[in-house]
Amino acid sequence: MSDTLRVVPTPMRRQVEEGLRSAIVNGRFLPGEHLSDRVLCELTGASRSVVREAVRLLEAEGLVTVQPNRGPFVAHLSVEEASQIYELRSVLEALAGEGFVLRATDEERRALREVFEELARCGPDTARETLLAIKQRFYGLLLKGARNAYVARTLEQLMNRNMQLRAMSLSDPGRLPWTIKEIRRIVEAIERRDPEEAFVACREHVQRAADVALRILRAQRDAPPGGPSDGD
Repeated sequence: MSDTLRVVPTPMRRQVEEGLRSAIVNGRFLPGEHLSDRVLCELTGASRSVVREAVRLLEAEGLVTVQPNRGPFVAHLSVEEASQIYELRSVLEALAGEGFVLRATDEERRALREVFEELARCGPDTARETLLAIKQRFYGLLLKGARNAYVARTLEQLMNRNMQLRAMSLSDPGRLPWTIKEIRRIVEAIERRDPEEAFVACREHVQRAADVALRILRAQRDAPPGGPSDGD
């Protein structure tokens, strides 16, 4: 048998899906913006059928809404919807933190600490995409170590809708130091084998992120048409 590693290319549909999701989350396409086939085909180099399949998947995640006879648009997220998402996410993340304390291996604890230390080295000039990627790895490890398939499945589905909100909260220039402080508290509770503190620390981290994102959403909602908002 050959020792050569066979590299399997990522399907085009997956590439388009991930690229479009990233463009929405990072603000390349704004809420309410029309996602025409022509623009998406030119942007991705994919066929119309591939683009439409990717759009359907993002519609299922709530990132895109399809209007009859008009086509797909980037979904708006209301303050009420965002509040409900954060309310559910805070409980699920708290359960994941508690479960990690109870069931994670020592290797998983070390890996979680390493990802946190990478986050702690970030500063105000760190790209938002980089911060989101580090936090995504942190939560991936947290869910794996918690070993609760139902929490993981529900939270992963919710995170797709929550990505816009996470990007929004991290856009606040004062949020990163608090994020690092809050996640440090989670990691230290885990290392002390304290499930109750991990539960509380995870829940309060989400609640504080919610405060920032909801403030920005309210400012955007209340801003006069064409005027500035806290989210700019």
